[in-house]
Amino acid sequence: MPEIVVFLGPSAPVELAREILEADYRPPAMRGDIPRAVKDGARIIGLIDGVFFQDCAVGHREILDALKRGVKMVGASSMGALRASETDIFGMEGVGEIYRMYRSGELDSDDEVALTFDPLGLAPISEPLVNIRFNLRLAREKGFIDAGSEEALLALAQSVYFPDRSYRRLIQDAEGRVPEEARSGFQEFLERERRDLKREDAQQALRRIRELAEELRAAKGE
Repeated sequence: MPEIVVFLGPSAPVELAREILEADYRPPAMRGDIPRAVKDGARIIGLIDGVFFQDCAVGHREILDALKRGVKMVGASSMGALRASETDIFGMEGVGEIYRMYRSGELDSDDEVALTFDPLGLAPISEPLVNIRFNLRLAREKGFIDAGSEEALLALAQSVYFPDRSYRRLIQDAEGRVPEEARSGFQEFLERERRDLKREDAQQALRRIRELAEELRAAKGE
């Protein structure tokens, strides 16, 4: 009987996740997967990745029903961050910067975390807008681009349908639309200091779930 179930896909490789937390790792969640995990005996459910447009997405009622049954729900990074920002008032715990941005209203669209991924290996194929937004801010803070170029590059990324978003595409689209100095500056930043916010938040959530599991075991005297 799995005590911990984590829905994980393109946000972080399962191999990396297992270095942090031993759990029953399942593919990105769709409608019906959370009730199934509860029925299987999960006491802690980590919702990191979930489907958005390919199938029916995780419903709020499914999360609320799990919480009512005493299951601890932790959300981060992608679908988990979005759903946690909507249901934390009822007891779901949100973790990470992306959750914070949804909770504060800085982000308000599914499009920010949506991407396409390999259905077999679950590796990301496109780049989520939230990662692009994060790296543009870092590039501006570190002096690789100025505020005007950050705004222009973000607008270009937003104008592209989410399955087609990538840093390569953004750099190409920026030619002739932003100063060449900013275009080459952002390219340099990506080569030297690019970060993956979705992965960082996923790792933070896994560490939090590990803490919760230890608390449960201690409460049971194990």
